Amino acid sequence: MSFNSTIPLTESTLSGKALDFYQDLSWLQLIATITVIVLSYDQIMYQIRKGSIAGPRFKVWPIIGPFLESLDPKFEEYKSKWDSGPLSCVSIFHKFVVIASERDLARKILASSKYVKPCVVDVAVKILRPTNWVFLDGKAHTDYRRALNGLFSQKALEIYIPVQEKYMDLYLEKFISFDSPQKFFPEFRELLCAISLRTFCGDYITEEQIKLIADNYFRITAALELVNFPIIIPYSKTWYGKKIADDTMKIFEACAGMSKKFIEEGGKPACVMDEWIHLMKDAREKQTDDPDMKLLVREFSNREISEAIFTFLFASQDASSSLACWLFQIVADRPDVAAKVREEQLRVRNQDPSKKLSLEMINEMTYTNNVVKETLRYRPPVLMVPYVVKKNFPVTDTYTAPKGAMIIPTLYPALHDPEVYPDPESFKPERWENATTQMLNRNWLVFGTGPHVCLGKNYVLMTFTSMLGKYLMNSELTHHVTPLSEEIKVFATIFPKDDLILEWKKRDPLKN
Repeated sequence: MSFNSTIPLTESTLSGKALDFYQDLSWLQLIATITVIVLSYDQIMYQIRKGSIAGPRFKVWPIIGPFLESLDPKFEEYKSKWDSGPLSCVSIFHKFVVIASERDLARKILASSKYVKPCVVDVAVKILRPTNWVFLDGKAHTDYRRALNGLFSQKALEIYIPVQEKYMDLYLEKFISFDSPQKFFPEFRELLCAISLRTFCGDYITEEQIKLIADNYFRITAALELVNFPIIIPYSKTWYGKKIADDTMKIFEACAGMSKKFIEEGGKPACVMDEWIHLMKDAREKQTDDPDMKLLVREFSNREISEAIFTFLFASQDASSSLACWLFQIVADRPDVAAKVREEQLRVRNQDPSKKLSLEMINEMTYTNNVVKETLRYRPPVLMVPYVVKKNFPVTDTYTAPKGAMIIPTLYPALHDPEVYPDPESFKPERWENATTQMLNRNWLVFGTGPHVCLGKNYVLMTFTSMLGKYLMNSELTHHVTPLSEEIKVFATIFPKDDLILEWKKRDPLKN
């Protein structure tokens, strides 16, 4: 007698079969199975997130993506990404990155605080501290920012000029004293660090502390590169970066304490910290009904002040060093530009080269200022600004950036748009004499736009206009050109690949 029997597939039966299958697998087979699942998931998620935008069809290097290439970023590789389409993408480890290269898309992202917030890089929150004001969002960020606006007003900028001029003079003497050509990438980093720290902290910071911060600051930059290992491992780049950032903020915290004591005792502001604390004291004493002033009534702690001052240094140091390198390379290679700057400097000083700088005088340096602006356009220090997507972001009608992705508006293409800046690959300060609205606003993304536009843009233009004028008036520059002089090195910001080899000689400022 024969019969067919059908056994129902119950939950317990399926569990048993799965267990039998698992037990039959060797460790090698198990590892291979898990690897296939993980790699498949990684590729599938990449395809889903990529959608229709430009980017590699598949992740050639599973999981890590182009991580190894990004350890040595190259400007040419970035540019090929921008040229591949208005939106493109890469995926590195767990992070999906969307790159926007078109002007209007970049502006949209920079202005969309509802969908995005600054992220710098994954470890930035740990290094800059999660309590730092740059990571605030919405109204909290707006209110904090309004409290800082007074630090870069015209009145405040005038306060900072004497200390800046003092350190410009000190370093000019140093540069002229060199008896042979030098690489000026490290020299300009030290100069700009000293000027920034004295402007921010006045005499509360010592020369030894300035040297310590200047010598070590490059480790913070290395820790905050666009692509870095997201976990802080002892003795890694990120570990050193965090340690030095913490030590630097402790110095700033002590400086804030000394500044508070000085201002409370009736001292007159001479640096950014002084001005901030003076504004707080003034608002507290007047108890004004002005909403902007009411924000300053809140007593910012020494720790909050130290964190904000550190972000000023972080925002300015590498970008300023980059600008200095390109600015002085460009004018050294263009005697006609240098001659026009020197002529203007004597004119605004009424032929008295020893005349001290003032904001009124700097505002008269129109051509010198145009040289600085054209350098910022021609070689913008900051190429891209990373943001993180807070919620699904409809960037275009056909593409939505997924929540958690990094989205990066790119600034370089807008500044080299031939329709707005004719012959964009040529250096032409004269183009700013009749600047259009697009040149000045729509395409002028050097300092960003929207709620996170750079607070110190007027400070930067003031500092470099005065520095360029003073240095060209009092020195002759010789650029020792190498095959790498015009090649672009990317290290957070951009620099000449040969680190700029310059020779300085003292010059009679009244010489024709």
